[in-house]
Amino acid sequence: MIRAYTFLLRPTARQEQALGEMLRDHCSLYNGALQERRDAYRHVSKTTVRYGQQSVQLKEIRACDPERQGRWSFSSQQATLRRLDKAFAAFFRRIKAGDKPGCPRFRGIGRFDTVDFPKDGDGCRWDSTAHDPVTRVRFQGIGHVKVHRHRTVVGHVKTVSVKREGKRWYVVLTAERPRPEPLPATGSVVGIDLGIANFLAGSNGEFVPNPRHGRKAAAKLEAAQQALSRCKRGSKRRRKAVEAVARLHRKVRCQRLDHAHKTALGLVREHDFIAHEDLKIRNMSRAPEPKPDPDQPGSFLPNGAAAKAGLNRSISDAGWGVFLAILNAKAESAGREVIAVDPRNTSRRCPECGHTAKENRPTQETFHCVLCGHSAHADTVGALNVLRAGLVRREAQPA
Repeated sequence: MIRAYTFLLRPTARQEQALGEMLRDHCSLYNGALQERRDAYRHVSKTTVRYGQQSVQLKEIRACDPERQGRWSFSSQQATLRRLDKAFAAFFRRIKAGDKPGCPRFRGIGRFDTVDFPKDGDGCRWDSTAHDPVTRVRFQGIGHVKVHRHRTVVGHVKTVSVKREGKRWYVVLTAERPRPEPLPATGSVVGIDLGIANFLAGSNGEFVPNPRHGRKAAAKLEAAQQALSRCKRGSKRRRKAVEAVARLHRKVRCQRLDHAHKTALGLVREHDFIAHEDLKIRNMSRAPEPKPDPDQPGSFLPNGAAAKAGLNRSISDAGWGVFLAILNAKAESAGREVIAVDPRNTSRRCPECGHTAKENRPTQETFHCVLCGHSAHADTVGALNVLRAGLVRREAQPA
């Protein structure tokens, strides 16, 4: 089992400067490799440059530039070239699938924030001063950097990454560990219905309110964005305004993650089996297509884009995708079972008689079956139908 850990770094002023220089040089390497691929393809011969060819050139690049590229780990530079290769592989895959291609682009130093080390001990070393009660991680060209280790790392560390977020630096580890002992069985099963009015409704009648962290911080974010727009580009005042905006976004993201972790942990501890809707969140938050006006060429009819934008903001603020990913990870560690089911008509099907009709849900919160007269909260009905569908799917799965 592979698990990731993120810890805050506490570098000295000199180490922080060196970390910034490492990001700058890896960004330069990434952009140079991208330029080489573009130039080769634009040539008459339409040459394709691949990762293997660029990796071979690293030895010569490091020898010609010992004060910059030669300072850093060879393996981390190979990881940066693999990162570009993966971007091109995804680009060609989208072309074949008929999706919007999105060609790999050059990265500015402000948009290149991560350096990967594929193996612990090759250019980096986790817990490099094991004899010291203070945990440190060593990076080639930087030294031993203090780590605020707030939890124990279980298992063998496989990869190490250093990441910049605003003025903060983090180290991200992936560790391979044996599968832990499952939690004791509770004999309880539950279906959950994710929503906007309530973050989560359970088939047992429980509700988890939606904290709406993004909406609560909207006023402060709006003021910070306005202050940023009034700053001159390249000025010290603008850099401070950018940091203020990033700090607010980071706070909202951390609040959202904290809520998702606590909610998922509660579900995993209380239930052996959890069924949820298989939501296509990207499709749900897609902007509506424009409607051309046939009577006035060049004009468009109202398509509800403003109202849909508000709904999309609420969907993003709820963070369903992050929550489901966390729920699946925690359930795997605890030995619980999680199944995703088709969400169609789950809030329109009567759990008593099985009648399905649009009229069964007259309002957002009310469910009233037009056939048998059963009434309940619409989200609870949806969660109950999700649970039943999940149990059926579990029984249908081969052993």
